[in-house]
Amino acid sequence: MTGTTDTIKGIYAAFAEGDIEALLEVFDPEINWTEAEGFPYGGTYVGPDAVLENVFIKLGTEWEGWTAIPYELISERDTVVALGEYCGTYKLTGKSIKAPFVHVWKFIDEKVVSFQQHTDTAVVQRALK
Repeated sequence: MTGTTDTIKGIYAAFAEGDIEALLEVFDPEINWTEAEGFPYGGTYVGPDAVLENVFIKLGTEWEGWTAIPYELISERDTVVALGEYCGTYKLTGKSIKAPFVHVWKFIDEKVVSFQQHTDTAVVQRALK
């Protein structure tokens, strides 16, 4: 679906520009956002406000130059899979990372209803210590 792929491209572009409002407006009010176990913000958050408070604000304040760059998008019906790489420096330790990710985005009626993160959490954990 071109629409969902375009929406995902817009999400990553908005994140890169720090336009959190644009991100949140494409989220369903009951979005289920799951960060991988072992990731600093691991867990499932329900609703855009929970994602903002528990993920986006922490990424913006605890990391310097945090990026999530997708290299490939794979779309099937109402699901888009993004393959990419995280980069950033954890402010408390000064350690930088590059870690691959897979994001699984699911849509209903042009709104993101779920997000599932897969990443090498060991790489991220090394930056925290």
